[in-house]
Amino acid sequence: MSFVDLKNIRVSYDGKNNILKELNLSMEKGELISLLGPSGCGKTTTLRVIAGLIEPNDGTFTVGDSNLTKVPVHKRNFGMVFQSYALFPHLTVRENVGFGLKLRKEKKEVIEKKVQAILEATDLSHYAERYPKQLSGGQRQRVALARALVIEPQLLLLDEPLSNLDAKLRISMRIEIKRIQRKLGITTVFVTHDQEECFSISDKVAVMNNGVIEQYDSPEEIYKNPKTEFVARFIGFENFFALTKQDTHTYTTSDGTLIETVHSAGRQQTTGTIRPDDILLSAHDQEIPSNSLAGTIRVRTFLGKSYQYEVETSIGKLLVNDVQVPGYQVGDKVFVVIPKEKLILV
Repeated sequence: MSFVDLKNIRVSYDGKNNILKELNLSMEKGELISLLGPSGCGKTTTLRVIAGLIEPNDGTFTVGDSNLTKVPVHKRNFGMVFQSYALFPHLTVRENVGFGLKLRKEKKEVIEKKVQAILEATDLSHYAERYPKQLSGGQRQRVALARALVIEPQLLLLDEPLSNLDAKLRISMRIEIKRIQRKLGITTVFVTHDQEECFSISDKVAVMNNGVIEQYDSPEEIYKNPKTEFVARFIGFENFFALTKQDTHTYTTSDGTLIETVHSAGRQQTTGTIRPDDILLSAHDQEIPSNSLAGTIRVRTFLGKSYQYEVETSIGKLLVNDVQVPGYQVGDKVFVVIPKEKLILV
């Protein structure tokens, strides 16, 4: 049995429109899982159900052997970190971190011991007597994290905690969060809309769309093998075209071109997709390659490390990123080569 289980969770604010639809999610102890998706997909609502801020209309939420579905938020031993740091400006770092323990009426010596331990774990010992206004954004976020961790929560819930930081600081802080989470072995739910941030930090990722989880898997598996068109589009696939099955690994495009793939779909009609980085270009005066379509360069864009081409083909426009220098010119005739191991069926 999993450590955390959400089973058949349904949430509706008006009784008609479901924000979450029969949502199921399981986590093992010590895992860091991310809820990834666009605004309005239901990821924050899912986190609020876990936190106890929303009671679901249907379904159950369990942690370990305990059913917490109807347990109020203040009786769940969870740590929470939000977009805003929500630090008390008149309290020092040490006092902010120990605030939750003080509310629980822990003994003074216990508070001091636990606070010092978590300050050391989060590399905040040198800032213990400073006030929030004397800290950088990253340091304040670490204080918020330390405050959530010092109560030794069963679960750590992070709701877009890095969204208020600049790009460079976001990268260093996500490494820091992963380091601390690993060190303490705490089960963590991380909500984000940022794909790179999510993939870099997570053990597993739940990609959400319109109140359901479309794919729940490791970051590597989702990146390489998206299961649905929505997931593929969300994580950067930009070329989509209809395919008709001929046999297990052979398909035809809408113009009748034979395309081979190492994957197979159980249905006759499917959609093929491939990243712009994975398509190859071949000069038109060369021998016709296998798994290729004739095309014409219509748009050429310099990306720094590569060129991006919009190639007009008989099955539509395809985007191709190519590192060849000086590259092709607008109007050039080319072959668009689709490596069979890179073609994904969704």
